[in-house]
Amino acid sequence: MTDLKSGPNPLFLRHDQLHQGIELLFYAYRDFTAECDAVLSTYGFGRAHHRAIYFIARSPGISVAELLEILRITKQSLSRVLSQLVREGFVSVEKAQTDRRRRLLRLTDKGEKLEKRLSEVQRARIGDAYRAAGGNAIEGYRKVLLSIIDETDRKRFVE
Repeated sequence: MTDLKSGPNPLFLRHDQLHQGIELLFYAYRDFTAECDAVLSTYGFGRAHHRAIYFIARSPGISVAELLEILRITKQSLSRVLSQLVREGFVSVEKAQTDRRRRLLRLTDKGEKLEKRLSEVQRARIGDAYRAAGGNAIEGYRKVLLSIIDETDRKRFVE
């Protein structure tokens, strides 16, 4: 494991400092998703279900095509996930008024309750981390994450 005490020189990043960043992302993601994974497993759901629920909640009426673009999974994988979420009453599907081929997704009351339960856990973890790091660190963290994200998706976060 990489030593956390040595701070990175912004001009010259050594391999061990870059590996530390990779390790920190892996550990953070593991812990960020752990509690939600436990809740999801009680429904027979996985992380793909969680991501679908999350993004449908953020954009009620999102089309299947838009969700596919965000998640970057195959149509077959999304179809399996959505079929289960619809069948079990977490997501509703309606046809768009302007183009009947477009299917629009919304969380049902049951889906909203699950999304709230999952997001509360993650918001608390992020909130605690933000408070511990302070304002300057939050902005730096945001810049780092934006730089990791593919350029095509960065526009979603431009204020």
